[in-house]
Amino acid sequence: MMKLNIPKGLNIRPSNAADKPFLEKLHSSMRQDLQLIDGEKDFVESIVEMQFKAQTQGYGDKFPNAMYFIIEKHHEAIGKATIDFGPNEIRIVDIGFLPSARGHGFGSAIIQSFQSAALQSGAPLTLTVEQRNFSAKQLYARLGFQVESISPPYEFMVWYPHPVKLMSGV
Repeated sequence: MMKLNIPKGLNIRPSNAADKPFLEKLHSSMRQDLQLIDGEKDFVESIVEMQFKAQTQGYGDKFPNAMYFIIEKHHEAIGKATIDFGPNEIRIVDIGFLPSARGHGFGSAIIQSFQSAALQSGAPLTLTVEQRNFSAKQLYARLGFQVESISPPYEFMVWYPHPVKLMSGV
């Protein structure tokens, strides 16, 4: 069994309709590239909103059984995770945190809890990461993920649960 080190006050719960304003704010904070668009503030905000809707629709189409979670610290939303429990894998479809919540070990703790679930189910834990997202790739490598394939601009990474040791003579 994995030893989980969950920071005090860190919680994950299912997302609901009331989380939409937070999710839009989080999406905007994660898409700094869109903030660089040359244009009026309203135009840039409409592009960010359009990208948020497209992402949400895309996840729904590609991962119809995905579950959406809000990550909280002391009951305040700080991040999100989208997880698809497929027949052959558990996929981290998306995970992200507000800038103020990054670098505190929350991502490691949440991913390790997903690794624990994968270990219990015997399924590999998979994810896709942008090749240039060096900090995320470093985190995933530290947590035991390995690059399985590369399809620029993304890398597909897998964490395999340790094989269960069978007791002999049973």
